[in-house]
Amino acid sequence: MKSNYYFKFEDLQVYQKAIAFGELVNKQIDSFPKHEMYRLSSQFIRAADSIAFNIAEGSGSTDTNFNRYLKMAWDSAHECVAVSTKERLRGYITFQEEEENRKMVTEISKMISALRRHLNNKS
Repeated sequence: MKSNYYFKFEDLQVYQKAIAFGELVNKQIDSFPKHEMYRLSSQFIRAADSIAFNIAEGSGSTDTNFNRYLKMAWDSAHECVAVSTKERLRGYITFQEEEENRKMVTEISKMISALRRHLNNKS
């Protein structure tokens, strides 16, 4: 169901992909052992959700400030790569699942970088 209330950042493909990635991560951590709840699980979902949160938060500001938030989103995306690797090494996800995580993070990172370049070229 689509909301009657609209925010411009919701049109950004990078935001939509970041939302989808956060939901994928949320499903993945459901199967993690309970002792990881406040360790790896928490770290991964916070980093994954932070990508979309930073895009949304910075979008209504100046280009310079938005660029700063996009950098934080990019940093969070890269943090997700490290956490995903740890997940695989600990046997919580398969190689294929890690590859899917990496594929999504790569696409999101490239989109963030392109948007940052666009904002830099405007000024």
